Amino acid sequence: MEGRRFRRFSRRSHTNQTLLPLRVTHLSNTVSCWYCDLKSSALNDPLFHFGRRYSRYLRVWFSVGTGFSLATLFGVTLVLLWELARFLSLFGSNYEIISLLSDTLFGYSPSVFSLADAGYICISTVISVAAHELGHALSATSEGIQIEYIAVFLAVLFPGALVAFNNEVLQALPRVAALRIYCAGIWHNAVICAACALAMFLLPLILYPIYIRAESPMVLDVSSASPLFKYISPGDFIVSLDGIRIHDAEEWMEITNLLHQQTNKNLEDYEYLKVDNRRKGYCVPRSLIQESYHIRSDARNYCPDELSSFVTMPCLPLRTSNDTSSDDNNEKTTDYIYCLNAKDVVELKKCGDGWMEIASNGSSCSCLEEASCLAPIQIPGLTWTEIKYARPLSLKCLQLMRESLSSINSSKFEELGCGGTFVFIGDVFSMTNSVRLTSYQPRWSIPFGAYLPDVIEKLLKFTFHVSLMLALLNSLPVYFLDGESILEGFLPIFRLIGPRKRETLLRSFLLGGTCITFLLFVRRILLVIL
Repeated sequence: MEGRRFRRFSRRSHTNQTLLPLRVTHLSNTVSCWYCDLKSSALNDPLFHFGRRYSRYLRVWFSVGTGFSLATLFGVTLVLLWELARFLSLFGSNYEIISLLSDTLFGYSPSVFSLADAGYICISTVISVAAHELGHALSATSEGIQIEYIAVFLAVLFPGALVAFNNEVLQALPRVAALRIYCAGIWHNAVICAACALAMFLLPLILYPIYIRAESPMVLDVSSASPLFKYISPGDFIVSLDGIRIHDAEEWMEITNLLHQQTNKNLEDYEYLKVDNRRKGYCVPRSLIQESYHIRSDARNYCPDELSSFVTMPCLPLRTSNDTSSDDNNEKTTDYIYCLNAKDVVELKKCGDGWMEIASNGSSCSCLEEASCLAPIQIPGLTWTEIKYARPLSLKCLQLMRESLSSINSSKFEELGCGGTFVFIGDVFSMTNSVRLTSYQPRWSIPFGAYLPDVIEKLLKFTFHVSLMLALLNSLPVYFLDGESILEGFLPIFRLIGPRKRETLLRSFLLGGTCITFLLFVRRILLVIL
């Protein structure tokens, strides 16, 4: 019992060792084929004096943390029991604690995980582990326990840190005091999560003197494999999608998701070449239609690479009731597929109910008398999307862009070469994931200034997720984690239960929690592999 309670804080027993001299600063290390560490006593004296000086306040602080950690351990234990019942087919649920830990760590699907994200995880892990161990150290020093050393270690491929204390002094503490020390790490990780969430909420206000937010998302990077690689570059601004004004990176994700859902709905409701007024159309002048290259729809031929396929929609032009000749002409055009230059067509007036802009404004799909409503033929699974962008090549372009973006119909900055509009035809998700955007625009040209808000946001985001994962992981009632020490310090509070029964109950909790967690972890791996 003596060594196991202390195992959470140190890798070796210290019952026969004396305290290290507080004024000695040294480094030492242990190296083996599977484990290596680096120990230091440089912080012994500062941490001990700080903990003793503010011991009254720290005890109140960590007492609150004790209540929070016990509630978290209780909640995680209930989830484990629920998952065991689900595994035994007693209940139905889509919730998995291992899946929760995985999603908490990454914050999104690991399929889009990049090398840069690995760097953010390493930095956030250092911050989260340091805060965790600092909690144990401050709580111990507030109780009068001196630190022997602080160590960082690498066990196989897993990094970590620990704070070593004298085990005899730790065992002699009252149970409530020891429980405060055991719960301090989880509490500090929860505080880090709250601090990161608050910082992310206040970040626009903090960066306001240097950056503009929610005007237009700025492109930070475009993958060379991206379908947008030839059209936009880092430093460009995304103005609109399908005529819908885009203000930040979150709106970019929301609109692209709506476009994907809309495309899938149209494909489910309508046939490939069936003409309907729920598609995206353009009011094409009759003169341009007559000059276009067209083929019979039943020929199933394709337009040349530089041209796009269009078909007439049943959205009839505005005309008088006694005008029947144009109706006949319109019916004849439905037998043809027209091959037009998309760059010329996207500048024309929109028609049809497939446009999000028109659908939100409740506009009519009718065109003028001398024009017909033509819709692009969309291949199943591919989306026809108009993207308007601005390119501030100079200070004049940047100033003009900010003046004209209030109206996305303004084409002045396009005429000066400061932006443009192009059509993307393809999978909207591949387009979204291949472009990295930021919602912030620097007020002045600063080297690497465009990337700073994105770096801060990602660092806060990953630190939040890693700290939350550490808090949940250490709340599990399993061996070798904080949950073991917390249970061992909490059960003796129930004095009605004898020491032998408490020991049996503790062993049962830890063995059951470890087995269930291992079972769910293996199941999660098999689901990912299969």
